[in-house]
Amino acid sequence: MNILITGIHGFVGSNLVSALQKMHKIYGVDIIFPVKDGVETTFQWKDLDNPEHFYTSEEVDKVKLLRQIDIIIHLAGKAHDTKNEAQAQEYFDINTGLTRKAFDFFLQSNAKKFIFFSSVKAAADFVVGDVLTEAVIPCPKGPYGESKIAAEDYILSQKEKWENRKQVYILRPCMIHGPGNKGNLNLLYNVVKKGLPWPLGDFENRRSFTSIDNLCYIIDGLIQKNVISGIYHIADDESLSTNELIEIMCNVMGKKPHIWKVNKGFMTGCARLGSVIHLPLNLERLQKLTENYVVSNAKIKAALEIDRMPVHAREGLEKTIRSFQ
Repeated sequence: MNILITGIHGFVGSNLVSALQKMHKIYGVDIIFPVKDGVETTFQWKDLDNPEHFYTSEEVDKVKLLRQIDIIIHLAGKAHDTKNEAQAQEYFDINTGLTRKAFDFFLQSNAKKFIFFSSVKAAADFVVGDVLTEAVIPCPKGPYGESKIAAEDYILSQKEKWENRKQVYILRPCMIHGPGNKGNLNLLYNVVKKGLPWPLGDFENRRSFTSIDNLCYIIDGLIQKNVISGIYHIADDESLSTNELIEIMCNVMGKKPHIWKVNKGFMTGCARLGSVIHLPLNLERLQKLTENYVVSNAKIKAALEIDRMPVHAREGLEKTIRSFQ
């Protein structure tokens, strides 16, 4: 297959290139253009606007390449800013605007499959009940999730243009991790590495993660198989508590975990005070660190006709933590 990946130089894009390059020809779209092993050509975003104009220029070969694309994987987007420093409009300009551009190109192209990376945050900022499924009525909170659901809505609003001739997959992964990832896991790792005690051991929560290896496996399945179009949540099979996550980190580092089970009520009081006088631990951060966020992957497994993901959650996290060292 000829596969076009937007945001190809990012964390997920780089891993997909490594996973897919042996079997497919990979092309990219990005705002930077370094030579990348396994990538035939990286296009600019303006190349997708109206490729017909290249017919009258020296770049006519680009049109020929774009017309040969079989599958588009749309990764490009603005990641969730945990420091809340980004302007809201940036999320909509990038996460919604670039999705419209990529999908409009897909509709008029010869490509038959479009894989859009949305987020579980487009569905819910917190999980009501035991597990988050695709049946949830989306209720995102904040510009990141809202911009992602706006992108999903645009794709679905064009359904009459593609449902009988193309396949479209909206993927909602939970936290993706793996070698090369610089996200929240890395921040927690740096805290644990210093030997600081974890004072929230009295909170027993469950969270879902997505190993990059499982994610690449799913993408390969969507490429190879005739999977029905739709929205699919992406997660590892097993959920883990924050306490278990810290134990995994310490085991990989050869350290003894220091998990303190300080009374929940006392820690909540400290967080309440932190909200008033602006300490690092406040009520919002306490909720994020201790809440349950379990995501079901049953629908995607049924669609791919598999019983289990190939990589266990603990195994994937150990691989990620080792890469931090």
